[in-house]
Amino acid sequence: MTGQILKRRFPWRQGRFTLLGVVLLVMMSVLAMQFNTHQVEAAGTGYWHTNGTQILDANNQQVRIAGINWFGLETANYAPHGLWTRNYKDMLDQTKSLGYNTLRLPYANQLFDTGSTPNGIDYSKNPDLQGLSGLQVMDKIIGYASQIGLRVILDRHRPDSGGQSALWYTSAYPESRWISDWQMLAQRYKGNAMVIGADLHNEPHAPACWGCGDQSVDWRLAAERAGNAILSVNPNWLIFVEGVDCYGPGGQASGDCYWWGGNLEGAAQYPVRLNVANRLVYSAHDYPASVYPQSWFSASNYPNNLPGVWDTHWGYLVKQNIAPVWLGEFGTKLATTSDQQWLSTLTNYLGKGANGIHWTFWCLNPNSGDTGGILNDDWTTVNQTKQAYLTPIEFALDAGSSTPTPTPTTGTTPTATTTSTPTPPAGSASVQVNYANKDASPTDNAIRPYLQVVNTGQNSINLSDITLRYWFTNDGSVGQSYWCDYAQINCANINGRFVAVSPTRSQADYYLEVNFKTGAGTLAPGANTGEIQNRFSKNDWSNFNEANDYSYNQTMTNYGAWTKVTAYYQGKLIWGAEP
Repeated sequence: MTGQILKRRFPWRQGRFTLLGVVLLVMMSVLAMQFNTHQVEAAGTGYWHTNGTQILDANNQQVRIAGINWFGLETANYAPHGLWTRNYKDMLDQTKSLGYNTLRLPYANQLFDTGSTPNGIDYSKNPDLQGLSGLQVMDKIIGYASQIGLRVILDRHRPDSGGQSALWYTSAYPESRWISDWQMLAQRYKGNAMVIGADLHNEPHAPACWGCGDQSVDWRLAAERAGNAILSVNPNWLIFVEGVDCYGPGGQASGDCYWWGGNLEGAAQYPVRLNVANRLVYSAHDYPASVYPQSWFSASNYPNNLPGVWDTHWGYLVKQNIAPVWLGEFGTKLATTSDQQWLSTLTNYLGKGANGIHWTFWCLNPNSGDTGGILNDDWTTVNQTKQAYLTPIEFALDAGSSTPTPTPTTGTTPTATTTSTPTPPAGSASVQVNYANKDASPTDNAIRPYLQVVNTGQNSINLSDITLRYWFTNDGSVGQSYWCDYAQINCANINGRFVAVSPTRSQADYYLEVNFKTGAGTLAPGANTGEIQNRFSKNDWSNFNEANDYSYNQTMTNYGAWTKVTAYYQGKLIWGAEP
C-alpha cells in the first residue's frame, strides 16, 4: 500500500528518480519498517489516566476495569475475610482465574491504629501473615495481587470498623485523618503501578449533599480536597468519586433520591475539579429490589424502565461524553425473578469489550448478608449462575492494540492465516469456554459435552496453544474412547485424550483433554471456534452417572459460559476453576 500511495502522489517517470524522490522514498521506507516492527505492549501497562469517557494505560491503550470486591480489612477482623479457611494467595489465584482484572479492597481508618490486630486468620494456611499489622496484611494482599496481574483499587469504606458513616469524617476520625491516611497510602504504594487509585469514601449519603456549598456536608468539595491532597503525593493515581443519595433542592426531603453513593446527577452542574488533569472517574453503586424495594422496581414497565433510571443517575456521564463511570458495587443472591431481571438488564447496560462501563462486582465473599458472593458458603466453590452473568462483560488485561475492539461472546470462525500477528506471552492469553449439555440422559453410556472457545483477549492466538479439560467421574476402572462428531473447525484438527486424576478430586477422577492441531489455525480477538461436538464412552459400553461429575450441568442445554470446563494456554490455567 505504501508503494501505491507514493505512485499516486509522486508520478515520477520510470527510471528517472530525482534526489528529492530518493530521499522521500528512504524516509517512507524507514517509517514503514518502524510501523511494521512495532511491538504491541501488554494492555494495562503502567499508570492509567482518563480521556473523555475512556480509561487509558501508559501506552494510551484503552482498558476496562472488570473486577470484584473482597472485604474484611474494614471490619474488626482487620484482614480480608475467608483467611480462616483458605490461603490468601489461593483466593487471589482463583479470582484471577475467574477472569477478573481488578480487586476493590475496602479498608477502615481504624485498621491503621495501634491495637487493631488482625484476627480470624488460620496461620497454618497463611504462615507469612503471622505477626503482621493490618497495614502489613494489606501489603501482602496487594503484593501478591500485583504479582499475578490483578490491579487494585483501595476503597476507604468506613472510618472505624463498627459501621458505615454518612459523611467522610466522624468525631473520632476527622477529615484531617481521612486525608492524611490517604496520603500515607498514596506514598506507600507510589512505586506500584498495579495500585491504580483511590475510592475516596464509600456511599456518602444524607446529610451529605452535592454542590450545596456547605464545607461540612458538601461531598463534592470534600472529594476535591482529598483528591488533590492525594495527587500532590502521587499524581499518577486515578481518583474515584462516588455520588450521594439525594440531589436537588431540599435534599432528602424533596430531592431525587437513589442508592447511597449512587446519585451522580449533580456532577453535570457541579463537576469535581482536580489539580491534575485526566485523573477523575465517577463511581456509582446499584442494587436490586431484594436489597431495598425502590419505587422503580414496582413500575409497570419493569425491567425495561431500568436503563432510563441508570441514565438519569449516572449513565448520562458516559452517554454525554463527560467522564468515565465505574460501577463500584452491584450484587445479588439471585433468589427472585426480579433480581434476575435486574442483573440481566444491568450487565447488558454495562456492555461488552473496552467501551463498556467499568465495574467491580459485590463481592467475592459469601458472607455478605444482602447479596452473598461469587464464592459459595464453603468459601471455595463458585456460584456458577452468578459468574455466567459476569463472564461476558469481563475484560482481559493481557495484550492489545491502541484501539481495542469490543469483545463479543460469539463471533466468526477462526481461519488459518499467514500474516504476522502478535503472539501473547506464555500463559497470558484470555479465553472463555462456552458449554452446552446435549446429553438427554445423565445415566446412559456416553457423555456429550459440546464446547466453544472464545478469544476474549486482544491478540490473535494459535489454537494449538489451547487445551480444554472436561472433568468427570469414570464410575469404574474401564478405559474410555473419544470421538469428535462435528467441529466447525474440522474434527481432523482436534484430538482428545483421557488423564486419570491422582489423587482424585471432588467430583472428578478423570478429565478429557481436548487439544487442537496446527491446522486449526488462529483465533482472532472476539472470534470463537464454533461448535465442537465431543462424545466419549467406556470401552465396555457400560453406563456413566454424570450427576456427580464436576463439569456436568444438566440445565445448560444452550451454550453459555461455564467455568467448570477449564482452559489452558501453553499449559497454564487461564479459564475456569479446577475441582
